[in-house]
Amino acid sequence: MLERIQWLGHGSFVIQGPPIIYINPWRVARNTFFADVILVSHDHYDHYSPADVTKLRGPETRVISNEHVAAEIEHCDILRPWQSLSVDRASIKAVPAYSPNDLAHPQSSGGLGFVISLNYFDIYYAGDTQAIPEMERIHPDIAILPIDGHGTLTVEEAVEVVKKMRPRWVIPSNWGPGTEGASTVDAQNFKQEAGKYAEVVMLPLTY
Repeated sequence: MLERIQWLGHGSFVIQGPPIIYINPWRVARNTFFADVILVSHDHYDHYSPADVTKLRGPETRVISNEHVAAEIEHCDILRPWQSLSVDRASIKAVPAYSPNDLAHPQSSGGLGFVISLNYFDIYYAGDTQAIPEMERIHPDIAILPIDGHGTLTVEEAVEVVKKMRPRWVIPSNWGPGTEGASTVDAQNFKQEAGKYAEVVMLPLTY
């Protein structure tokens, strides 16, 4: 399953299914194929880009997000925490994502993470979140965790989440060149420390 996950920079990913699932597309190149699903975790500019959604959206594409994003984009399916739906072979469940100790992502804003079940793997995309009690209900094979600490997990906090959650693989997000996220040094530190509890996968940047 790992070979089907591509990192597009910062918090943006694509899962080459089927179905083709884009998560928070931002500054992406136009693809030969439209997305089957576009997941948007919340309405901050570096995760919700209307231009990129339009670029990837075809007649049959399903856009899935929360109420705030759905108010700005036509024909967007709303998921609330712990609700799920199926698209082709994928089951997509929304999970809470918020920052109890920071005003950047209050729980009231309705931010989401997603658990994507595909090909017998559960992929947890945490979204912009700090460590929250709801994570105890999530037991993924693959975890995609932010490490930038901008109202999200710091490197140290992300390591603790990995220690408790024990996914088989973990992928850092919200880092890399040209973003406001964590640095390459931060990502390497995360790999070293989280690697004690799971296999850390540093995906190459795909444009």
